[in-house]
Amino acid sequence: MSNDDQYGGGGGHGEVGGTGQTRTRLPDSPSDAYGTPRRTPRASRGLVTVVGVVVLLIAAIAFANQSQDTPSEPSSDKAPASSSTAATGTTPSPAAPGTIPKGFAHTEQGAQSAAANYAVALGSDGMFDSVRRRAIVQAVYLPDVAAARQGDLDRLYADQEFLARIGLEAGGKTPKGLMFVSRTNPAGTKVEKYSGDSASVSVWYSTLFGLAGEGSKNPVAESWYTNTFELRWLNDDWRISDFTQKDGPAPVGRDQAAASAEEMAAAVSQFGGMTYAR
Repeated sequence: MSNDDQYGGGGGHGEVGGTGQTRTRLPDSPSDAYGTPRRTPRASRGLVTVVGVVVLLIAAIAFANQSQDTPSEPSSDKAPASSSTAATGTTPSPAAPGTIPKGFAHTEQGAQSAAANYAVALGSDGMFDSVRRRAIVQAVYLPDVAAARQGDLDRLYADQEFLARIGLEAGGKTPKGLMFVSRTNPAGTKVEKYSGDSASVSVWYSTLFGLAGEGSKNPVAESWYTNTFELRWLNDDWRISDFTQKDGPAPVGRDQAAASAEEMAAAVSQFGGMTYAR
């Protein structure tokens, strides 16, 4: 090789022993008499990692200092606004277990509470028993309305065709081995009109209705309805003068597997129904 082989240049200490000789680099040598030693790629990556960690550390310290210097917003003693889905209403007089609450407030909220509870009572399985049905009707309707409707309701709930269609036997009896379910679950109420001694209140609710148990031809199903109750204030309480019912609004059903007959029967027997709504 000539002296212009790019290793030594034109002379001096960079020249490698003359023509025809080659330069050998020892990788483990601490110093290289022929030039600056070549760094390995591993050392470069290590340096980049160290620099990155230092940069992140500096940024974290700066952020911490900024957080300490920034004054926190003073808390407010003002209560948050109540949601439209929050439970509201004036609690009526306590009712004995299994009875219909009474003594509702002479206010819009009291009228809503009365309507919700009357919907629960009128949608209960008690309406299929002659004694309990009479007690419910007398408790929720105005006296003259109750007297006028009692006969019609008795005939309806004693109708054999009606009972057979929902899977019950004569007299509203439940077939052996099955459990009859009829529950109303209010989801909300709305005052349509209010004028002191009269009110019109809509109750949106779901129902669980059917026969739970193995072999049931009418399994327990969920439905949604809206009842609008016409109420009047009489003898320090709200009473129903009339009501109308319409379907829905029904929410979209979720992709959930239906419970087995055993699971539904167990749930109905273990979870008691509510006697007070709102």
